Amino acid sequence: MKTYLFTAAWGVFVWIVATLFFRVFGEAVLFTPGTDAFMYSTAMLLVGTAILLTLVIYLYTLFDKKDYAAIRFGIVGTMIGLLLDSFVFSNYQLIFPNLAETQIIAFSSWMSFAYALYLVIPYLFQQKSRQKQVVKGK
Repeated sequence: MKTYLFTAAWGVFVWIVATLFFRVFGEAVLFTPGTDAFMYSTAMLLVGTAILLTLVIYLYTLFDKKDYAAIRFGIVGTMIGLLLDSFVFSNYQLIFPNLAETQIIAFSSWMSFAYALYLVIPYLFQQKSRQKQVVKGK
């Protein structure tokens, strides 16, 4: 149970950082869907998200050495984030008061891709770790 609480704490931390980022910088990085600015901005946000998630997963696995730690982090973090984001979308006027509705749609688009990354990157990270273990075992 302690492992899941530790994992959940990391998931909440990731969610808080992402939410605060869009609260502070959302007006500057979120654009109306369908525009060129939206496509470029979303692509850059996703590249940054992938890099940061990879770093966070690496750091997490330095503390959690158990089998499948990265995958557990991805699943638990995604569950927590989706649960908290359901609250965010229900109260977006309070949480993102400066964002237009089209920017909220852009945020939800980024968020959908980001949660896919939150599941895929830990899986790839785990696969790479297992390959290293196999090579060392030979």
